[in-house]
Amino acid sequence: MSGGLYSTESKDFDKSLDLTKVKPYGDTMNDGKVQVSFTLPVCDDEKGVEAALQLAKKMGLKNPNCAHHGSLDKEFTFYVVYGSLEHTVNYEDIHVETVEVDTMDMHECEDYIKENIKRDVVIVGASTGTDAHTVGIDAVMNMKGFAGHYGLERYEGIEALNLGSQVPNEEFIQKAIELKADVLLVSQTVTQKDVHIKNLTELVELLEAEGLRDKIILVAGGARITHEIAKELGYDAGFGPGKYADDVATFALTEMVNRELV
Repeated sequence: MSGGLYSTESKDFDKSLDLTKVKPYGDTMNDGKVQVSFTLPVCDDEKGVEAALQLAKKMGLKNPNCAHHGSLDKEFTFYVVYGSLEHTVNYEDIHVETVEVDTMDMHECEDYIKENIKRDVVIVGASTGTDAHTVGIDAVMNMKGFAGHYGLERYEGIEALNLGSQVPNEEFIQKAIELKADVLLVSQTVTQKDVHIKNLTELVELLEAEGLRDKIILVAGGARITHEIAKELGYDAGFGPGKYADDVATFALTEMVNRELV
């Protein structure tokens, strides 16, 4: 499209955009429009709606309105509130710790193994502790992979073993010793009451007690896992949503070479 309206709007956006005071974008720049949803332990009536609106105002929403409310039970109601957020963030001051590596695809990883490691790499993965979810670890480990990214089982030069879910940390470590694992992948989906933090921390402590921590590449993944959190807990890297087997493989293989664990 080459219409004048589009060009004018683009210029207006450029002039009004201030990355030191970023607000949500709804219909126009800086309008701060957001939609939030939550449940309150109250009845579905006018008083409950007013309670939701007052809470929205305390969240920093200007002129909120309740777009939807519905009873979940006699004493629980779900609300959807729409309004304009008054708060801003300084985008230019934000610094996020990320895994800094140029991701190689499956074939590039295979070539990297042949050229730099010259042996099969053993990778063991599991959803440990009480975590019964396997979607994440399956997406990275299983041959079919996810979203067009093949899993580690398909990689030539990688021996990948997926132990599944609810694997106790002690059992996970014993299997790693038995298979002489180079890389351990831990998936954590259940995060209520920060149980994932406790479980991830316990694994690191057990590995240190066995004298294994510095001899392996330790990677954590999951919906609420970030690289920063993983590093704080003693892991080499953390991968959250939107990451695939090739991201994990690239980091693990290059880290092995960098730390001379080949």
